[in-house]
Amino acid sequence: MAIAIKQIPVLKGKVAKGFAKKATSNLEKKETVDFSKQAANAKKILKKAQL
Repeated sequence: MAIAIKQIPVLKGKVAKGFAKKATSNLEKKETVDFSKQAANAKKILKKAQL
C-alpha cells in the first residue's frame, strides 16, 4: 500500500516578491538578547557558594 506524495506549493509572481520582502524586513528587525544581568547574578551566586 503506497502513500501518496503531496506536491509542495510554490510561490510565484507578486506573492513571491511580497513574501521575500516580508522575510527580509523581519530579518532586519531581528534583535539579540542580552544576558549580562543574568550572568552577573550567576557569578555572584557561584562566588558566594565558593565554587
